[in-house]
Amino acid sequence: MTAIEPELITIIEGPTPEFRPTPVDWVQSVLEGPTDKLVAVCNFRTGNGEDIIERCRNAWKDGRPVRLDFPDEMRMRQQVDVVSIRLEQLEAGPALMLWVALPLDVIEEMEEMDDNDEDDDPFFP
Repeated sequence: MTAIEPELITIIEGPTPEFRPTPVDWVQSVLEGPTDKLVAVCNFRTGNGEDIIERCRNAWKDGRPVRLDFPDEMRMRQQVDVVSIRLEQLEAGPALMLWVALPLDVIEEMEEMDDNDEDDDPFFP
């Protein structure tokens, strides 16, 4: 039996995506599985948004996962599962909005980093 190859949305250059919790609770209902994950959203500009959306639709139609492949703060490659995608037209150009499934340990690490950043910030007493 061969492994199913995921469709990758790869961020080649630029900053690490900023993952934000989704503002509505019902989004969490799209995830089911053996591991606890939280749906988060991120945005980034793209020059080929229509192509990316078409590749995602084809992968999901074929039963293949879609993953966001990106560099973290240490420039190490990371991947997270994409659960939904939308293309938006902004003044600065087209941007993809991705809803991704983040493992809870990743979210805890992000929260710890945010807490540490606030401790070092002179604007926070």
